[in-house]
Parts: sequence; C-alpha cells; structure tokens
Amino acid sequence: MTAIMPTYKRFDVAFTHGDGARLYDAAGKEYLDALCGLAVTGLGHAHPRVTDAISSQAAKLLHTSNLYEIGEQQRLAKRLTSLSGMDNVFFCNSGAEANEAAIKIARLFGHSKGVAAPTVVVMDNSFHGRTMATLTATGNRKVQAGFEPLLGGFARVPFNDAEAVRRIAENDDAVVAVMVEPILGEGGIDIPDAGYLATLRALCDECGWLLILDEVQTGNGRSGRFFCYQHEDILPDVVTTAKGLGNGVPIGACLARGEAAGVLVAGTHGCTFGGNPLSCAAANAVLDELEGGLIDRAAALGGRMLGALRESLSGSNLVKDIRGKGLLLAVEANEPCPQVATQAMERGVLLNVTQDTIIRLLPPLTLSDEEADQIVATVVELVRGLG
Repeated sequence: MTAIMPTYKRFDVAFTHGDGARLYDAAGKEYLDALCGLAVTGLGHAHPRVTDAISSQAAKLLHTSNLYEIGEQQRLAKRLTSLSGMDNVFFCNSGAEANEAAIKIARLFGHSKGVAAPTVVVMDNSFHGRTMATLTATGNRKVQAGFEPLLGGFARVPFNDAEAVRRIAENDDAVVAVMVEPILGEGGIDIPDAGYLATLRALCDECGWLLILDEVQTGNGRSGRFFCYQHEDILPDVVTTAKGLGNGVPIGACLARGEAAGVLVAGTHGCTFGGNPLSCAAANAVLDELEGGLIDRAAALGGRMLGALRESLSGSNLVKDIRGKGLLLAVEANEPCPQVATQAMERGVLLNVTQDTIIRLLPPLTLSDEEADQIVATVVELVRGLG
C-alpha cells in the first residue's frame, strides 16, 4: 500500500528530469510532453530563465508573509494589471484558490448591494476547482458526487447560451455575477461562438452584475493572447489565472477592476503563502519570456497543428470534431477512447483524454515546428487506429 492517498489514477511511470518539451523517465526513455502538467509548464521543463530566477531568489529569501511588503510581488502585480487591464490583484497558490477569491468577491459585492442571498450564474461542463465553493460552481456531477451538501448560491445554465443567462436575469433578482471559462478546459476544449463573451459582458453591464472569467487554463499566452478574453476585446470585472503563470511553481492570481477591485479589504481574505518571493520571482521570469514573442508563437504554432490535424483526419468517420485556439487543441472521437493516452505514452508522447472521447493537447509554447509535427503525427496514427 502506498503512503499517498489514492486521489489519482496514476500511470506507471516516474520522470526524473526534463529539457524543453522533453521528459525522461527512470529507465531513460524520452517523452514529448504535449500536456505540460495540465497546461502548467508553458515554457517547457528546466527553462534556464525560470531556473535562474528560482535559484537566485531561493538564495536570498523564500518567505516573509504578507504582513510586509514583497518587492517581487509588487513588480508582478504591476505587470499583470497592465497586461490584463485590471486594477489590482490578490495572490494565492492555485487556480481553485483564485476562483474561491472571485466567488467571495461576488458574494461581498452582492451583500453590499443589499442582496441577502447572492447568486452566481455558472455553466454546465465547467471546471473551477475542488474546494467546496469551486466544486459547487463546477458543472460536473461526477466531481461533486459524495460531497453533499453542496453550497447554495449558484444557478447553472448551458455553456455558450447567452439567452439562457438572459432568462435568469428576467426571473432571479438575487443574481450578482456570471462566472465562466472563455474556453471549457476540462470540459473538452469547448470553444464558444464568436461574440459569446461580448454578449455576456453587455448583459452584465445591463443588469449590474460582475463578469468573472476563469482563465486558470486559458491564460498566460496559451490561447494566442495573454488572456483569452482579449480575442473579443472586452474586459471582465474579475479574472483568475494560475497554471502557466509560474511554470510549475505554485501561484494563482485573482485580478479585479472597477467596483470589484475595492471589495476585498483587510480582514476579508488572505493566503499565508500567496505571492511569496519565490513564486513571484518565477512568475516574473515567465512574463519576461512571454513578452518576448512567445504569445504570437503560440498562436502561429496552434494554427499549424490545428490545420495539420484537420487536413490529415478530414472525412474520417472516427472523428466528431477537431478544434482549437492557440495551444488549446482537441480531437473529439465518435466513440470513447480512453486508451489513447496509454497508447500515446507507449509511443513517447504525453497527452490526455477528457470526457472519455476528447483527446486534449496542451503542449508548451516553446515547442519547435518539428516537435509539433511529431505530436500531430502520433495523434493522427492513434485516431486512425480507433477503427
């Protein structure tokens, strides 16, 4: 029996080191990483700039607590607010914590408006985390099962259906916010219609609600813009991110603007490790790289891979859909295909299958053209083998 709680079904492999888009196991086998630890290591493994930042900061100072000013945190906050169009930021350790902060902002905002039981509109097939609030906000019954009673204060509607949100506006005067992923990540790289976010923005403005965007997976350049909402030229009231921000060093961020930026004050929220010198130094190094042209590279590389997948699998009766935005890519099969993840690993490529039928690719932004082509070739081979 392992000493680790069995909360994951793990593959029988352990990696000892990595280099760029490559990982190596204890037996010396090489793997091309098309999953990035679930969209985390966007710069690849052992990136020299991140490594230097971590080493340098660790030699000086790891932690002081948020009772004191933290220089790297202040620098990171200024950069993130500038990149996002937000006014301020709360730092934490993960996407779930960032989303928890966003939900707390929505509730405090509602109470400040005299709403006794504030409601947040959330989406089917969404994923926001595994704390009790984010678990309740998540639109996946399998994730929630066994953890009842769930929290109140959420109303659920179909994703990519702005009219369903409008109908709630007409019938529920307790709503204070809409919380949505710009692209459903765990939900299968589900990309909404053009204009969906802009319509939600207009509706929130009309109703006096907050628009909260969960960019835990889509942020930090992965979609081909720093934040995915920038494709539609809108601004949310609150946006959360994590995953790729620290390239593997745990850090999350909840950013806000306007009235939402003034909701959390001293004593209303906190995080012991949030925004510590080490995590912020790593994140600043990540931003240095992203601002050097990698975001445009992600857009171009994603287009290359998406085009190649569509061309190679065109007309296949084994495929329901092929979709993507930047380096968020999915091939949806017509039948369940969980075995593809194991088959790909045997061929030296790491990917995963979500929702039983959706082959998800989240490769590093530093991928070479040749590595991108190798990933595509492996996926095409495995999909063709489903028949």
